Amino acid sequence: MEPITPTRVQELIDSFAKRDVYLHLETTNGAYASHFDQSFFSASAYIRNAQINYKHGKITGDGPYRVGLELDIGWVYGEGLTHFELNEDGQLLLAGLNHEEKIAVALELSDHPFKK
Repeated sequence: MEPITPTRVQELIDSFAKRDVYLHLETTNGAYASHFDQSFFSASAYIRNAQINYKHGKITGDGPYRVGLELDIGWVYGEGLTHFELNEDGQLLLAGLNHEEKIAVALELSDHPFKK
């Protein structure tokens, strides 16, 4: 993965718009830390292979970044994104890495379901 270049990521977001795609969205605010500090409250969210069709998407911020995808019935967004990759399968992978370079948030788009 490489640091986000907003113009390049916007082009990639646009390339997945207005068609059925698969979404992977995952967040954690410290599942790693709760093993070391029992007083730390950790929370997370996870959705994989949800099929969506978004009208348009937008990357905003000065880094870390926020990516929002507007659906017919609302929005999906990920915040705290720092890195991206278009992998060999044509999947757009966006991640937010914390100070230890562990993934804190991931937002991924694909034309086909993500592998289990």
